[in-house]
Amino acid sequence: MATEQIPMTASGFERLSKELDHLRSFERPKVIQEIAEARSHGDLRENAEYHAAREKQSLIEGRIAELEDKLSRANIVKHDSDKDGIVRFGAYVTLSDEESGDEKSYQIVGDLEADLAAGRLSMSSPIAKALMGRKVDDLVEIQVPKGKREFVITEVKY
Repeated sequence: MATEQIPMTASGFERLSKELDHLRSFERPKVIQEIAEARSHGDLRENAEYHAAREKQSLIEGRIAELEDKLSRANIVKHDSDKDGIVRFGAYVTLSDEESGDEKSYQIVGDLEADLAAGRLSMSSPIAKALMGRKVDDLVEIQVPKGKREFVITEVKY
């Protein structure tokens, strides 16, 4: 396993720790019970329930191993006193679309905790890269699937 540290927000670390606890304490015992029940049905060669449960177990164990590795290498980045309005890792950024006036808010997070639907942008995404180091009232040009769009940073908080 690699030893490089993985930047993560405190809330992301907590979220992933809860997922790991859930997998260990609920999902793992549940799938073990499913395997035991499927074994009791007899011939394992033609037992679809058994094979499905074993595959599910493999996915759960793989996710547990991945989370254990990532969490053990997590570097929790904190910006408690950043009041300069500059976008850094962990920042909550509100953008206003210059063309439509629509506002969108994102948090810049590590790759492992990114979830666009929840407004968490990976720090390695093109949007986050364009925002890093910028400050409130900066005009930022971002390449999106529909072409280049201009946004104004209206708020940065931590």
